[in-house]
Amino acid sequence: MKHGKKYVEGAKLIDRSKLYDTAEALDICVKTGTAKFDETVELHVKLGVDGRHADQQVRGAIVLPNGTGKSVRVLVICKPEKEEDAKNAGADFVGGEEMVQKIQSENWMDFDVLITTPDMMGLVGRLGRVLGPRGLMPNPKAGTVTPDIGKAVTDAKAGKIEYRLDKTNIIHCPIGKVSFGTQKLQENFDTLMDAIVKAKPSAAKGQYVRSCVVSATMGPGVKINPAKFI
Repeated sequence: MKHGKKYVEGAKLIDRSKLYDTAEALDICVKTGTAKFDETVELHVKLGVDGRHADQQVRGAIVLPNGTGKSVRVLVICKPEKEEDAKNAGADFVGGEEMVQKIQSENWMDFDVLITTPDMMGLVGRLGRVLGPRGLMPNPKAGTVTPDIGKAVTDAKAGKIEYRLDKTNIIHCPIGKVSFGTQKLQENFDTLMDAIVKAKPSAAKGQYVRSCVVSATMGPGVKINPAKFI
């Protein structure tokens, strides 16, 4: 695989045989994030679980102390009496059944997070085939199906992210931007890893955190020593 000049230069800063401590790894990410845009720093954690079994699923949501650095567009689908709460909390789009129809008929997807109330899930559930593959389907575990619409919108705007296993038992999450600097990235990293470790299923056997890698969007991956999370 051929890499660009900046990637190759960044890769020279990394010892492939070494497992770094978190601060050093994040510092390297900041140094290798030299693209013309503010690169996102991503965390990739491989877990010693089998996500095919319901009792070994790892999923949840957490508000990062320093946010993600991304502007989040929030859609709220709720009953009319909740609409004011959603708007006051900063929701970008608010509505009821007409929003469900807009998504169905126009394939409208100009939002990053969909929040709804339990009494609207009958309607929103119709969108499963459209929203599910895009990771936009509301879920109680992620805090996006809740009667407290105001708090859910505030959390989403503040940098709440959802973590969940993919088919290869890896969690992929953004933890901020290169411009945050090492300290803020470290705070976000610690908050997310703490949540992942606490979410360890009781059915999981053996080593839970198998590997942990951070990277800037266009930069090489930096391996973090998983020993501290065991």
